[in-house]
Amino acid sequence: MNWLNIVDELYRESWDPGLNRHRSRFAFRGMSRAERPLQTSLFRLAEGPHLRRIEQGLTRNFRKYARGERPPVDSVWGWLALAQHRGLPTRLLDWTYSPLVALHFATANVADFDVDGAVWCAHFPEVNRRIPPSLRRLLHEESSDAFTVEMLGRFQSLAAFDRLARPPFVIFLEPPALDTRVLNQHALFSLMSSPETQIQTYFDDHPELCRCVRVPAALKWEIRDKLDQANINERVLFPGLDGLSRWLARYYMSVDAPGAAGPAKLQRDDPPSPKASSTRARPAGRRRKPPRRR
Repeated sequence: MNWLNIVDELYRESWDPGLNRHRSRFAFRGMSRAERPLQTSLFRLAEGPHLRRIEQGLTRNFRKYARGERPPVDSVWGWLALAQHRGLPTRLLDWTYSPLVALHFATANVADFDVDGAVWCAHFPEVNRRIPPSLRRLLHEESSDAFTVEMLGRFQSLAAFDRLARPPFVIFLEPPALDTRVLNQHALFSLMSSPETQIQTYFDDHPELCRCVRVPAALKWEIRDKLDQANINERVLFPGLDGLSRWLARYYMSVDAPGAAGPAKLQRDDPPSPKASSTRARPAGRRRKPPRRR
């Protein structure tokens, strides 16, 4: 396994014969520790039968006390996207259309460079086959794989959305352009039809919906350096002085620093093949040209 193997795996099945173009139909989520489950911040906050009431209280009071900032679309979906974006525990989970942005998040935390990371890849066509017919029609009308807050506007509350169907299902939701960060990260969210259902459990029950690309710990430093050179870093994904500072602090960190983790000896690129190297260097004893005949 090397850098190119991982990139190839992330872009696997990206060819669209209908368009005759490479257009991947996957959503990606990078995680610095592969053993961590896909779990929403709401589920990490609380579990059990009161989770729905906790969700209602969180979203209601966020909307009540939020001052100086409003979502572009004044609906439950616009406020839910803004709440997730600002760190409120919600049933939403962050994903991206970009496999390299996901790879950034799998390698952004140098303290986790001693353990494998992961990039989860959710297949839109398979995911959307399991949603209620009324939602599939919405996607078909918009020729889209993911919903927008406007498309979900017919549902005035999370409870109304949850009553759509059983068993549970998942959809993907594009947030409105809340700021440059959302745009640069090519962001989208997953949304379960029930706050009590873990998306990890859902994908485990339906393995055809999602696959996991493992990011070996031994490759993390190399991947991180190459993403930085490709301009996939905190400075771009988190515009502003905070993102700039985070990028600079990590970029100039020594691999032997106390906060860094990973293999003591970094993996280097493959050396050139003997054939390739022979074309670049001549033997020490160069042969003389034969004398010209007279």
